[in-house]
Amino acid sequence: GSGKSEQGLFHTHHFIHITSLCPQTKTALALLYDDELENAYDVRLKLTKEVLTIQKQDVICVDGAHPSANHRTVTLHRQPVGGLGLSIKGGAEHGVPVVISKIFKDQAADHTGMLFIGDAVLQVNGINVESATHEEVVHLLRNAGDEVTITVEYLREAPSFLKLPLGSPGLSSDHSSRASSPLFDSGLHLNGHCSHTAPSSPSSPIADEPKYEKRWLDTLSVPLSMARISRYKGGIEKLRTSAFEVLALDGASSGVLQLYTAQDCADWLRAVSANISDLTLQQMKMANKCCSPCDQVVHMGWVNERLQGANTSHLFRPKFLALKGSSVYIFSTAPVSTLDWGRAECVYNLCEVLLKVHKFWLTDDYWLQANLYLGLQDFDFEDHRPYCFSVMAGHRKSHVFGVELASELAVWEKSFQRATFMEVQRTGSKTYMCSWQGEVLCFTVDFALGFTCFDGKTKNVLWRFKFSQLKGSSDDGNTRVKLLFQNPDTKQIEMKELEFQDLTAVLHCIHSFIAAKVASLDPVFMDSQSMTRRYMCSS
Repeated sequence: GSGKSEQGLFHTHHFIHITSLCPQTKTALALLYDDELENAYDVRLKLTKEVLTIQKQDVICVDGAHPSANHRTVTLHRQPVGGLGLSIKGGAEHGVPVVISKIFKDQAADHTGMLFIGDAVLQVNGINVESATHEEVVHLLRNAGDEVTITVEYLREAPSFLKLPLGSPGLSSDHSSRASSPLFDSGLHLNGHCSHTAPSSPSSPIADEPKYEKRWLDTLSVPLSMARISRYKGGIEKLRTSAFEVLALDGASSGVLQLYTAQDCADWLRAVSANISDLTLQQMKMANKCCSPCDQVVHMGWVNERLQGANTSHLFRPKFLALKGSSVYIFSTAPVSTLDWGRAECVYNLCEVLLKVHKFWLTDDYWLQANLYLGLQDFDFEDHRPYCFSVMAGHRKSHVFGVELASELAVWEKSFQRATFMEVQRTGSKTYMCSWQGEVLCFTVDFALGFTCFDGKTKNVLWRFKFSQLKGSSDDGNTRVKLLFQNPDTKQIEMKELEFQDLTAVLHCIHSFIAAKVASLDPVFMDSQSMTRRYMCSS
């Protein structure tokens, strides 16, 4: 510590209230990004209170055939005006099948009722074209004669660079096409090579022919209970623009979902996060039914922990953090049973940890100095993730955590305060063994009495001061601390020097007790010092 004295701490701010989001239900079109193939596919998102569902468009049989029949064989009668009435895109040279990109209203393809934009052409008059180039398929279709039989299958995962129009399920006209595609779009709706000039009868569905419709079908459901959200690629600092991934407790992943605008992405992040938070709250209520009043879960959820080390400073790994009873728990997997609470990677006493919200992204350069003149070090973390906080424990152990949203950071900050204050009031006091000049002493921090030092053998009280009489402190960064108290009678400053085996834990404990004392006397003060609520209000 620096021994700095922070004057004028107890000024008053207006109370800023952060409300939690209610569970939401919504739908939207998005892109599902394939990291390996570097392609994006059109999908539809459906959010409910408990599940995020990924839907893909498909053509299904609604009448007249077995619903599992994916391949459709359709016979087209080429018209003198309008040709086959369709356009195609793609080809083997682009690494994708040849796909129907347009269907023209009231022309041959439209009349069949069995062809759809997004159908991949598999065969032309019995010739397999799955590995054919674009020009090869165009040549084959234009020279196939008046009657052309094609076999198609709907391409559910059409790469977004094909720019196939989505729109509403069903037939799409030329006007529904998106912006021009980087791939050549060959029209087969011209006269082509028709051997006669008399108009041929238009193709029409036969009475007992199967009927097909294009619909959005559920392909993946990601349960949101105890799920987590990630906007970062592979645990590193690379932020995905307007994209996020939802990962379920059982390992199921939504995949990387790319929204069309940054605002859409922000709205969806908040909505999914709100639903996850609501389900987590339900889990907490269930867990607390089995716990004693002094061992309740105050808050829990997923965070991303920054790995320690020179070469891993920008790597993060998901961890499950929980504030329960007297402790802070850090898990690699979420606890779902009573036994799981005994499998935490780390467990710290709440009174002996210090929460620090990283402030490089804030306009106000201040922090809750309820270390009240203890001179606790102001750690300067250079994080690229905007919503980070540190949990510093005894023996100089620390963890850096990141969350996805400012609202999550606000909840963690408030929850740590609440859990710590509850624990301080439950505990009432904590006593630590210490020494000075060869004497074994005991140092007690008491919520009602303040600080007391007494002889470890005789139990005689050597000195006692109230919290308000602590005017400053300094330490050697190792074991020794100097506490400066003002004598109530003489008004003189008295210095008390002590040595502790784990000085960090003691200083954090003093911080917790003083902060809890201040909160009990002036609850509005603690809310006024919230960094995240102050930031969210100014933003």
